[in-house]
Amino acid sequence: MSRLVIISNRVAVPKARGAAGAQGGLAGALNAALKKSGGLWFGWSGETSENPSSEPHIGTYDGVTMATIDLSPHDLDEYYNGYANSTLWPLFHYRIDLARFERETGRGYERVNERFASSLAPLLEPDDVVWAHDYHLIPLGEDLRRKGFTNRMGFFLHTPWPATRLLVSLPYHERLVKTMLAYDLLGFQCDEWLTSFLHYCEYELGADVDEESGRIELDGLTTIARAYPIGIDYQHFKELGETGEARQTAQRVLSSTRHRTAMIGVDRLDYSKGLPERLDGIGRFFDRFPERVQDLVYIQIAPPSREDVESYKRIRAELEQKAGQINGARSRIDLVPIRYVNQGHTQGQLVGAYRACKIGLVTPLRDGMNLVAKEYIACQDAEDPGVLILSRFAGAAQQLSEALLVNPHSPDDIAEKIRQALDMPLAERKARWKSMRNCVRDENIQRWTENFTGDLDKLVRA
Repeated sequence: MSRLVIISNRVAVPKARGAAGAQGGLAGALNAALKKSGGLWFGWSGETSENPSSEPHIGTYDGVTMATIDLSPHDLDEYYNGYANSTLWPLFHYRIDLARFERETGRGYERVNERFASSLAPLLEPDDVVWAHDYHLIPLGEDLRRKGFTNRMGFFLHTPWPATRLLVSLPYHERLVKTMLAYDLLGFQCDEWLTSFLHYCEYELGADVDEESGRIELDGLTTIARAYPIGIDYQHFKELGETGEARQTAQRVLSSTRHRTAMIGVDRLDYSKGLPERLDGIGRFFDRFPERVQDLVYIQIAPPSREDVESYKRIRAELEQKAGQINGARSRIDLVPIRYVNQGHTQGQLVGAYRACKIGLVTPLRDGMNLVAKEYIACQDAEDPGVLILSRFAGAAQQLSEALLVNPHSPDDIAEKIRQALDMPLAERKARWKSMRNCVRDENIQRWTENFTGDLDKLVRA
């Protein structure tokens, strides 16, 4: 069996999160795949230093070798805060108005990818299967090819892929996409993102594209592109639901809501999540049905992210203002309609909160998949399940079609879907939930990992 080598921007080093097997989700699934093959996980340590060494820090944890490098503050500013998160992230989420196109950050992005490749090169063996992850590392495959590596290499994009007319606004877009074709296998979250990528390759690069198989041929090289919908660790969430932490959190939510239906949103503080638009929709609901302030309480958990990026500071201030305005207009002496929580929670606490809330509100403006939607479904009580309201622009909408699909840009649509969810009969709630539960259970993170690595293992580069 070939050794699996995973490359990501950050490495989930066990010392930062407890025992090696304790984490669910993506990190847990990748760790399991790495352990099976005696694999290597390579990436940034999360630390900065003025003169970082090119020699990686190496440690072995529960059969998995983890190798990390530090970045300089200059690298972090240009590669991570700059090109990755101020150019690619907004562009890939259809927010071209927020994207910054600066030549220096683009150079920094390429420089750090080259540094990743140079530091990884001495650790690679001829039969290794390489799997790179996400928008931070698009050029990495080509950097490794230039160093003479002919290993099977795959790349998975965890974000959306924008429509061609948006992508061409990126300076040197052809150069970026051509680097992706150095990989043997490209994975996207859903068919929509895959179709957008194939369209670009055919009409902008002039590649020979077979849409049915996902085969792309250009300049004598062949790449396969496919959709691999990512899932969650369903069993992990079911087990978490039986813990004391989850039960206590659920009880705290239920006792504090005072017989009102609880609706929950859990999102990173990020403009792609549509949080201001969501609060506008909730405000519209209370404007239409002011008497129902005694029927519904909304709990928004929004831990901060990328606090040093100006656009994130603005969205936090906007959310605090909108939540305050709604509460000021609709609160009573003994209740408030919105609870805005700007801090993180453990997985166990979130599982308990999901279970206690009878409506899950997941309304990103654009999302590669959105695993919160799947987590919410996994945590519901089979005898009294909640209702999922889901943005039609999330990748998960293709799989979770029994959710109440909503246009997150429309306050009226959000308000109407909240009303439908509040009034939905138990029999309909059960039928919708069961269909989605089966999908979440069967199309889980383990199957996703096996499907991608299995396909990559079969490929032989021409």
